[in-house]
Amino acid sequence: MGWLWAIIVGFVLGLLAKAIIPGKQHSPLWLTTIFGILGAVIGNAIARGLGIEATSGIDWGRHALQLAAAVVIVFLGDMAYSSMRGKRRRA
Repeated sequence: MGWLWAIIVGFVLGLLAKAIIPGKQHSPLWLTTIFGILGAVIGNAIARGLGIEATSGIDWGRHALQLAAAVVIVFLGDMAYSSMRGKRRRA
């Protein structure tokens, strides 16, 4: 059941990151979900490093770090995807 939650959280984080980033992103939905999953994993690692592992109630700090990581990853990943997609069409 953990993998299902990872996909759901990655999907939501990816969509939120796309909504935050100005302009149009060209990466497909499945890739955005993967970027969101990576953002969640990296955000959790940063939170653990800062000592925000588990708190009572909602972990707003951890969620903010997950979203921030997802924004960065979606932005960079979309740039890489667009760059690779553009090169493939020219060939």
